[in-house]
Order: sequence, then C-alpha cells, then structure tokens
Amino acid sequence: MTLPVTVIVPHFRADVLTECLRSVYAHPPLPARVLVIDDGGNAPSLQRAQAEVPQFEVLRNDRNLGFSGSCNRGLEATRTPYAVLLNDDTRVTAGWLQPLLQAAAGDGMVAACQPKLRSAVEPDRFDYGGGAGGYIDRLGFTFCRGRLFDHREVDDGQYDRSVPLFWACGSALFLQMAAARRVGLLDLDYYMHFEEIDLCWRLQLAGYRILAVPASLVYHHSGYSLPPQSFRKAYLNHRNNLVMLCKNSAAARLWWLLPLRVALDLLATAAYVGQRQWTSIPAPAAATLWLVTHPRQLWRRRRRSRSTGVAGARCAGVYAGCLPVQYYLRGIRRARDLRPAIDPP
Repeated sequence: MTLPVTVIVPHFRADVLTECLRSVYAHPPLPARVLVIDDGGNAPSLQRAQAEVPQFEVLRNDRNLGFSGSCNRGLEATRTPYAVLLNDDTRVTAGWLQPLLQAAAGDGMVAACQPKLRSAVEPDRFDYGGGAGGYIDRLGFTFCRGRLFDHREVDDGQYDRSVPLFWACGSALFLQMAAARRVGLLDLDYYMHFEEIDLCWRLQLAGYRILAVPASLVYHHSGYSLPPQSFRKAYLNHRNNLVMLCKNSAAARLWWLLPLRVALDLLATAAYVGQRQWTSIPAPAAATLWLVTHPRQLWRRRRRSRSTGVAGARCAGVYAGCLPVQYYLRGIRRARDLRPAIDPP
C-alpha cells in the first residue's frame, strides 16, 4: 500500500542522507514517490545513498538553487495531492506519515501541518527549528512550542495536543498541493530561512489553516546547512524576518512595526558581542542595509503576497505578548509558561 504523498528531500552533500532515506523506507505504508533534489553535483553522499537505498528518484539541478529553489523544483514535479518537504538531516519514525495525511485529508482547509520535531543529537529535547509547532509574537519574533530563542525544552508530553499554528517547520513540512499552488510556492528570494514561515503566513491570509500533529514524530539534526554561528546564517535570519514582515503585515501595523523591529535588531549587535559571536556582529546592520536599498523588490513581493489573500482572514498562532520581554525581562524559558497562554485548554 502506498499513500498519495510525495516526499521531497533537498540535498546538498550532507552525509546523513542515507540515514534519512533508510528511515523513510523502513516504515510502511510508504509515500507514492520519494524525490531527492540534488543540489550538490552528484556528491559521494548521494552515490552512497543510491547504492544502499536504490528506490528513490533523483532530480539534479544544473546549479546550486539553495533550499527554496530545490524544494520548489520538487513541488513542481509533484503529481500527488500532498507532499512533504523533508530535510536530508532528518530521521522519521514508525507511523510518522499517516497522522499527517489524516489531519490534512480530514479537513480541506488544513493546508500545512508538521510533526513533533525532536533533536537527533539530544533525542529527549525538542529540535531548535520547529519543536512542536511555530508561533509568532506581535512584534514578528518567531518561536516554537518547546523552544524560546536558544532555550530548548525536554519533551515530557506537554505539547502532545494538536493545535492550530502560525507556521509549520520546513524541516518536515506536510503540504496540501492545491493550496500551495494557489498562493504560490516558496519565495525563491529568501534562498533559505523563513521561507516556510512566509508560505504558512500566505496560506493563512488565503483562509487556510496550519496544524500541529504531535502523533507524528521526526528527529532532526540542526545546523547541517549553515554553521549556527556563521555570519551568513545570522544575516539571513535578520534580513528574511524583516522581509517577511514587509510582505505580509497589514499596512496599518507595518508603519510602526518595521522601524521598531529594525531598532531591536540593531540592538541585537550588543547581544552578539556579549556572546562573543564575532562573525554575527555585522549581520543586523547588513540586513538593515539590504532592506533600505531594495524598496522596489520589497514592494513587488508584497503586492504578490497580498494578492492571494481573502477579506476577513484571521491568522492563528499569533502570541498577544512580546517574546523578548517574556524571555529576557521575566525569565520565561518554556512556551507553556508564557502569559497570556499560547495554548489555552
């Protein structure tokens, strides 16, 4: 038995590819198709995977398209009603796919969902990237159930309830293809980081829902694509967060939100100094510089994003408080302790 799902694995030379594919094929029922999008020039990691797990298909890129470009190429080649974007540094577990499919197939307005994501290195803790599902605060800072800024919680079942989310993590992102095609796929100009949050925001603006499905469990190695403390990673995180706000925020909020966020991001320079993350120090200024020198591109991307929205659409998963205040001033380290509560009973 196969499921009407295509699993898309963007790949750039990560040695863990074989482990990822082994886990997918070890747990039937299987997806209808597994596509590896080769962004690494037929590297030894891909050759080893083909020798050990020959069932999957390969689409090779002529040049390095980055995460967004590789994912879109796989999505464009998908012929099933559903697809999963699965990082090559993940490891799925028994029964991982069926709960995701059931959640989406049971409600046509569920456009995206994610499993519970735990760290592959510290398997009792939530993964940094997605935890048990993504939220955003009123200032545009993103976080997860199970991870606030750099603090990751131990998973003791505290987030085992399926709830509406603001965003689902791109490390293991289940998508309804009709909805994704309606709003447009991943924004290629992000290259990597925040592209899945942007997509989920656009889906919600179009009236769809995003859902956490903790009955599905996937393990993830964070930091394979870019080192956690590299300039490029910090730069893309700062820049892409600001771009996402420019694209998708209501105009009535954006006029005060954007200057405030730029100021707060520039203050993050002091935090990088305090943490001795020397390579990250220029990132906030570089991100701001990009923003002020690309107004036409921002306007074009905003027009395209807002064109697929529907009147009266409301976004779930928006935290009414301010995450930096809760974390740095009140000392809150667990998402379940935030006030007001993000996940009321």
